[in-house]
Amino acid sequence: MISSKDPEKCPVTDKPEFAFVGRSNVGKSSLINMLTGFKNLAKTSTEPGKTRLINHFNINDEWFLVDLPGYGYAKALRTERGKWLIFIQKYLLFRQNLQCVMVLIDARHEPLAIDLEFMNWLGENQVPFAMVFTKSDKLTKNHLSANIEKYKAEMLKSWEFLPSLFISSSETGAGRDDMLDFIEDVTKGKPA
Repeated sequence: MISSKDPEKCPVTDKPEFAFVGRSNVGKSSLINMLTGFKNLAKTSTEPGKTRLINHFNINDEWFLVDLPGYGYAKALRTERGKWLIFIQKYLLFRQNLQCVMVLIDARHEPLAIDLEFMNWLGENQVPFAMVFTKSDKLTKNHLSANIEKYKAEMLKSWEFLPSLFISSSETGAGRDDMLDFIEDVTKGKPA
């Protein structure tokens, strides 16, 4: 519907929003395409940092999927990455319609400080979020389970309980129905 650099220029609407964010190159665009069923809705790239704006996608005139720039490494000037972080934080802190932030985490890695710090920041600022482990098809079930358990253990060092958690693969479609059911429940006011 619209792409903007300024959260104040995001659509004025009463529809709920679900923001998708993660480290650069976590597979966010592929996941968005898998969720919506459109292969080229979000631009995919092997080059980190492709998303540089707040992108609003109207889903069935019921809710907005919001594609945010990735945090962490990107082929951009440090000053430009700093600007992205400021407008991402501004969106996350002040967007009235934001229902949940879907934090994408590459399942192939053990807990990374940058992901943990970002989720802690969300918690400290009382921004609701869910954890979405991407690229689950790229490792064995045992390795996947071990990495997720390590994330849970790290989170429980500073959290009383864990947020909702999803395991996904844009290649196999894993997690699609669970995430869409979660979004539907939240939009209908059911507890997450």
